[in-house]
Amino acid sequence: MEFDPRFPKWEQIAEVIRERIASGEYGPRALISEVRMEQEFGTSRPTIRKVTRALREEGLITTHPGMGSFVTDNPAAADGDSDSGDTTKQ
Repeated sequence: MEFDPRFPKWEQIAEVIRERIASGEYGPRALISEVRMEQEFGTSRPTIRKVTRALREEGLITTHPGMGSFVTDNPAAADGDSDSGDTTKQ
């Protein structure tokens, strides 16, 4: 991957992972490996940890200590879709 120097690498990597989750390439409960991301994108562990933190905060992945990070069971509901079933808003 060639990075755009105008944007932080972690944001660009996070966008790639978001797209993979949205397309179904990474389905529910798929392992999101920090080691594989480091190798694939040629970046450092701190950069990859920023990616996983952002995706976790967005509700796209969950992290289980000693096991890894996994795509959530319903990542589509975490993307800010207003049709998430919340009927309390008017």
